[in-house]
Amino acid sequence: MSTVYPLIEHEYDVLVIGAGGSGLRAAVGLAEAGLKTACLTKVFPTRSHTVAAQGGISAALGNMGEDHWSWHMYDTIKGSDWLGDQDAIEFMCREAIPAVIELERYGLPFSRLENGKIYQRAFGGMTTDFGKGVAQRTCAAADRTGHAMLHTLYQQAIRHGVEFYIEYYAIDLIADTEGVLGAVAWDLSQGTLHQFRAQSTILATGGYGRTYFSCTSAHTCTGDGNGMVARAGYPLQDMEFVQFHPTGIYGAGCLITEGVRGEGGFLTNSTGEKFMERYAPHAKDLASRDVVSRAITIEIREGRGVGTHKDHVDLHLEHLDPKIIHERLPGITETARIFAGIDATREPIPVLPTVHYNMGGIPTNIHAEALTLGKDGKPVTISGLMAVGETACVSVHGANRLGSNSLLDLMVFGRAAALRCASTLEQGHRVRPVRRTMVEPIFERFDRLRHADGSSPTAMLRERMQKTMQSEASVFRTGETLEQAARELEAIWCACTDLKVHDRSLIWNSDLAETLEFENLLACAVTTVSSALMRQESRGGHAREDYPDRDDKKWLKHSLIWLDKKGQTRMDYRPVHLETLTPEVQSIPPKPRVY
Repeated sequence: MSTVYPLIEHEYDVLVIGAGGSGLRAAVGLAEAGLKTACLTKVFPTRSHTVAAQGGISAALGNMGEDHWSWHMYDTIKGSDWLGDQDAIEFMCREAIPAVIELERYGLPFSRLENGKIYQRAFGGMTTDFGKGVAQRTCAAADRTGHAMLHTLYQQAIRHGVEFYIEYYAIDLIADTEGVLGAVAWDLSQGTLHQFRAQSTILATGGYGRTYFSCTSAHTCTGDGNGMVARAGYPLQDMEFVQFHPTGIYGAGCLITEGVRGEGGFLTNSTGEKFMERYAPHAKDLASRDVVSRAITIEIREGRGVGTHKDHVDLHLEHLDPKIIHERLPGITETARIFAGIDATREPIPVLPTVHYNMGGIPTNIHAEALTLGKDGKPVTISGLMAVGETACVSVHGANRLGSNSLLDLMVFGRAAALRCASTLEQGHRVRPVRRTMVEPIFERFDRLRHADGSSPTAMLRERMQKTMQSEASVFRTGETLEQAARELEAIWCACTDLKVHDRSLIWNSDLAETLEFENLLACAVTTVSSALMRQESRGGHAREDYPDRDDKKWLKHSLIWLDKKGQTRMDYRPVHLETLTPEVQSIPPKPRVY
């Protein structure tokens, strides 16, 4: 097989796969530390999905009023529905403040107050004094914070000499029982295969939103890191927890940021009622995303939806000063005009919950080192493998992520990965040789898919999977719908033996690239449904109508799932970390201070 696909070999201290916010932040830190770093990405870095993040990045700076990181920590733990690991959450919330200041010094153009400090807006679930007040904690660059972040970090990466391999598709990890040695990638523009060998491989490949028919994710969000890890024989964690953003544009799925409601926007049903006052009397429209998504779904189910088919609700911001809208939410007015055909300064935006974020992923510790279970059932690190961003599960988001904690997650743990590599790796250290038996299965899978000549086009099977997930594993789930999803996914897995790939070329073969992505998506779909079927409770983004209550006695634990080559799964569990890093937050927090 190697004569058919000659390998071009590369060796680095660290290989970063993915050039979104977390991948770029890791790469910048690695290069700053003097480690020879390669960043491999299937799209140009500034096209990575982080560019679409709108609302902002959370940090208890206190620029708009009194705030403290322990309040931020409390909100994140509560928002996670108590499934988040509290040591990791403390680490993230404490590191949030220097992370944002660092971004400012890198050159990120934050929106400013008249006194020159960073502007901060309210976001769902963010409070002061342990739930007593509303926090303005989300640092924003208008409603294009992710765009500003990605461009800033890419500039820093270029400045520090990160070597980019752009439009390279990572096919699989090079791994054996001793750990991970790198990855094999396909250069989409030249049609060549490349072997990247590194002391450490950092997966920053993003989420798997495209397992669903309606989502806010880019078409590139295909769970590539998760798929590679599953095929390497390692577990995924908490895959049942999928976040539906309450305000995707009806019919298009495009995101309308929570920042709209942070600026004073509100939701109404067909009677004009501000219905969130019934579901969350205190937080109202700024309740956490899982609460708002379920509320909208219930309103529609009970016949109070808006429109001809009564299948969505209205989001209002026309009561706001148009000057404020154009200054703080310019992207939203443009998105509403393009995808809904309305002027948001004059009429409501039609919205519906849509898949937005995946809380589950590759289990890691706070240093971003990937984990598996040892023979004694306790977590152990996987040699040579790390994960950051949405592809990782630290777990700081638990069962439900709070808005504006995602960009924070990227920065804090991207930096943590770089610091860990800097402290544990030796510059220029030779990596042990890659054996032929480690790469031959990668060649064989690639060649099999490239020459697949069945009768089922990839696009057809992908649509079957997406519609199955949308209808059977949605905002509300039952054992019956999940079992139906499991049966359908099993049938789709079997149908993959009859795949049809029309294009046999190696240069810009989008048919083959989408087939490789589809296999990763299907792995994510199967593990999501299997994990959801096993978890017999409702918690955060996982709402079982047949088990409507949260069950801390049986289910206050993380789920771990392994997937074999036949599509069969195996489950295990690990405890939630209820302890914190310091004694400071185990008692009454100190008096808050303004930063």
